[in-house]
Amino acid sequence: MTDGRASTSVRALLLQAREPDDPCLLEERESFAARSGLDLRQIEPWSLLESAPTLTEARRFDAVLIGGSGDYFVSKNHLPNQDRFFEFLQEVTLTGRPMFASCFGFQCFTQALGGEIVYDPERTEVGTFDLELTEAGQGDEVLGILPAGFPAQMGRKDRATRLPDDAVHLASSDLCPFQALRWQRAPIWATQFHPELDHATNRQRFENYAAGYQAAMSPEELQASFDSYRPSPHTEQLLPRFLEVVFG
Repeated sequence: MTDGRASTSVRALLLQAREPDDPCLLEERESFAARSGLDLRQIEPWSLLESAPTLTEARRFDAVLIGGSGDYFVSKNHLPNQDRFFEFLQEVTLTGRPMFASCFGFQCFTQALGGEIVYDPERTEVGTFDLELTEAGQGDEVLGILPAGFPAQMGRKDRATRLPDDAVHLASSDLCPFQALRWQRAPIWATQFHPELDHATNRQRFENYAAGYQAAMSPEELQASFDSYRPSPHTEQLLPRFLEVVFG
């Protein structure tokens, strides 16, 4: 659990790559609030489709959060303002701003800092998947609270094939070897999986975006994904732990 400061005074900037009519736009903010223990009013949304934030704007907040994406892929390089956003992520690492990024956020951070993201629909992970911590992950301040093997909520077609040089590799799965990282020189963590989601919310997201997965998945694979969702209570501890480590 987080301390008084984390629960009452931390203000976070949530960077979102979602269209205005995306049903997950508000849900994503609500999910980050629910899993972190922050009040919804402590999380300020920012649309990456309109502009990339500046470091000055980010400094108005205690931490930066980055979530998933409904229609945008790092591998396709089609996010509006993507180059400027990647410059912002590079600036964040130099100034030491606290940040937690999941899924699309993990991919953006990885590519911006020198890693590699590829489109790999054959290894799509949609549903609840089993992950394992690396040795570094087991000793990590944040992810080290997880058991060595744990279920996590997933929804991706892009994946990392190489992490940045200054990233510590923390977790993996059978289909995606790079599932989490910590930046060595700043309080920054990123996960390919979604610690901000529970299985019911993740399943609802899949239903919202099912049309986008149909081109990459057979009917049997789609049904298997629908049937795979199960609780992931361990990963729901990560956002409170992040706040505790950074602000405790």
